[in-house]
Amino acid sequence: MTATEAIAIETRPTPPNLAFENRPSLIGLSREDMAKVLVEKGVPERQAKMRVQQIWHWLYVRGISDFDDMLNVSKDLRALLKAHFTIARPEVVEEQISNDGTRKWLLRFPPRGAGRPVEVETVYIPEEGRGTLCISSQVGCSLTCDFCHTGTQRLVRNLTAEEILSQLLLARDRLGDFPDKETPQGAIVPLDGRKVSNIVMMGMGEPLYNFDNVKAALLIATDGDGLSLSRRRVTLSTSGVVPEIYRTGSEIGVMLAISLHAVRDDLRDELVPINKKYPLKELMEACKAYPGLSNARRITFEYVMLKGVNDSLADARDLVKLLKGVPAKINLIPFNPWPGSKYECSDWETIEAFSDFINQAGYASPIRTPRGRDILAACGQLKSESERMRKTERLAFEAMMIANHGED
Repeated sequence: MTATEAIAIETRPTPPNLAFENRPSLIGLSREDMAKVLVEKGVPERQAKMRVQQIWHWLYVRGISDFDDMLNVSKDLRALLKAHFTIARPEVVEEQISNDGTRKWLLRFPPRGAGRPVEVETVYIPEEGRGTLCISSQVGCSLTCDFCHTGTQRLVRNLTAEEILSQLLLARDRLGDFPDKETPQGAIVPLDGRKVSNIVMMGMGEPLYNFDNVKAALLIATDGDGLSLSRRRVTLSTSGVVPEIYRTGSEIGVMLAISLHAVRDDLRDELVPINKKYPLKELMEACKAYPGLSNARRITFEYVMLKGVNDSLADARDLVKLLKGVPAKINLIPFNPWPGSKYECSDWETIEAFSDFINQAGYASPIRTPRGRDILAACGQLKSESERMRKTERLAFEAMMIANHGED
C-alpha cells in the first residue's frame, strides 16, 4: 500500500461562517469581559452575572455553536445575542485521516489584518487511554528552526484567544466529545473517558510569542466550570522564550515542554535560532525556576533525532549533564522528513542506543512513535495548505520560465 492509498481524505464543506462577519465572538472571553460586552449591548447589569453563567455552560459544557440551542435563555436575549455576537466554529477546509487514526483539520479564519483569510492546521492523535489535540497558536512562525517544516512559512499573524480555543471546540464537536454529539463511525478514539483528554500547544507557531491570547484560551480550557481540562493534561511547548517561561509558570500553571534538540550553543544556534537571544544557560535557569517542579510535574524536553548531527553518545552524555537537577522527561523524536529538508532521521539502532544511555542515567526517555506521517501531521510538519499551494504554483511558474528560456 502506498502512502497515498493509506490516506483517507474527507472534505466537509461547512455552512457560511458567521465568524467572517463583523460580529465579535463570545468564545475566548473571560467571564468579566463577557459580562462587560453583554451590558454594552443592553443586558441589565444586575442580570449580567447570571447570563454569563448560562452562556458559559452552553458554550463549554454543552458545546453548542448556535444561540438558538440555548434552551433556558429567553427568545429576546437569544435575538439580542444573534444580532451582536457569534459563537460559530471555524470553517473546515479539509479533514484528513491517517491510517493510524490521526486526524488533521485545515481550518480557515478571517483575515484580521492579514489581507485575506488565513489557515492553520490542528491535529488529533488517538492513543490507548488518551486522545491528544495539538493546537496551533500562530499562522506560520517567525523562528525559522532549521529542521521544521512550519518554520519555512513566514509568520502571518497571531491567532486570537477565540481562534485558539475554537480548535478545541471543533475537535470535540467532530469526535463526539460533547453531550448529544456522536463519534464518527470507525474513528479511533479512547474507549473510556474524554475523546480529547490532553492538549498540547505544539502546533504552528511559538506560543510564547502570542502569550496573552494563549493564556486567555488555556485559562478557559482549564476552567473547572466549563471545559475542565486538568492543568496537568495541558502542555505548552516553547523553543525557549525565556521571559515568558517565567510568566507561564506563574500566570497559567500548565505543564512545560522545551524544544531543545541540541546541547551545545553553537549547534542550537543553527537548529533553533532563538538560542542566539536566549542561550542554554538562561534557558536552563528558567526551567529550574519553573513553579511546582517535582517528579510528578516534570518538564518535557523534546529532542529530534537528526542523523550525524545531534545523535552521538557524546551528545547523550552532554544532554544528561545539561539537565542535571531538573525533574525531566526526554522525548526522543525520530525526524519527520518533509519535501526539501536537508536532514535525515537517525538510524533506529542509533536512536535506541541514545535512549538506553539516557534511561540508564535515570531519565525517562520514550521514543515518540511517529504518527500521521502519511498526511504530514507529525511533529514539525504542519503548514497551511494555501502556503503549500503557493509554493507549488511558484515552482511551476519558475519551471515554465526556465523551459521558455530554453526554447529561446
